[in-house]
Amino acid sequence: MPKRKGKGPTPKAEDRHWHGKRQKARAVKNARRTGTPTAGPGASRAKTGDEPARTSRPAGARRANGEVPELVTGRNPVVEALRAGVPGSALYVSDGRDDRVREAIQLAADRRIPLLEAGRAELDRLTDGAVHQGIALQVKPYRYAHADDLLRGTRPLIVAVDGITDPRNLGAIVRSAAAFGASGVVVPERRAAGVTAGTWKASAGTLASLPVAQVTNLSRQLKAYQKAGCFVAGLDASGGTAVGDLEVAGGPFVLVVGSEGKGLGRLVADTCDLLVTIPMPGAAESLNAGVAAGIALYEVSRLRAS
Repeated sequence: MPKRKGKGPTPKAEDRHWHGKRQKARAVKNARRTGTPTAGPGASRAKTGDEPARTSRPAGARRANGEVPELVTGRNPVVEALRAGVPGSALYVSDGRDDRVREAIQLAADRRIPLLEAGRAELDRLTDGAVHQGIALQVKPYRYAHADDLLRGTRPLIVAVDGITDPRNLGAIVRSAAAFGASGVVVPERRAAGVTAGTWKASAGTLASLPVAQVTNLSRQLKAYQKAGCFVAGLDASGGTAVGDLEVAGGPFVLVVGSEGKGLGRLVADTCDLLVTIPMPGAAESLNAGVAAGIALYEVSRLRAS
């Protein structure tokens, strides 16, 4: 029987003609599993319509807490952001003939925000294809405070949020916290809203004076506050004590606010010293998180004043 001739050494992976196809198939499979769009015509384009895209991130920007510059795009959103005092680092404009664009330019000049001329192709690249209408405001990255820095004075009042994913709700909570003398607000790093342009607008500028801290584990941070002498109360519909009756709120105090739909997470609720509620004799079953936080903080401030 004749001896079979060998095929020689095995070629490297990159030299095999099927290697590229296999790599591409794996990329498509991973993209479908994770929900990440694959490269292709229009893959990174935002949905078009009458309402311009609100925010975007510069193309190629790295997602990191407080390190990624945010872009507010569109004539009306940019003007509203500038009016609300959202801190900008640059205003990109491709055409200044529109009245709203001219207003944005004037507002930026009044706040000494640099004006940069950019063509539409450049704005397309900066906004990663978002609908920008020839104008974009680059928002300064927010610098979060350290959670321990909120333990100011002998009677700190801290607001912690759990499960809040809407930046506008977070902004409303920050606004109420500032109004009722809180030391600051604590937010989780994951699965929660952070400080964005929408948060700045909803806070009505109070973010400039009230620090926000971001933590990797909210339950662990609440335990740290307890060790520091704070009483931790969670605002929850199932609470057995009315927040207005909680006399211990007069001392070092942490109020934890959950989302309207899910409320407090199990671990966070178990960590709290007590669950408190807002009595509601009306027909409503729940309150918006921002509204609930405002009412609870009013009651807490009343107790602390007395």
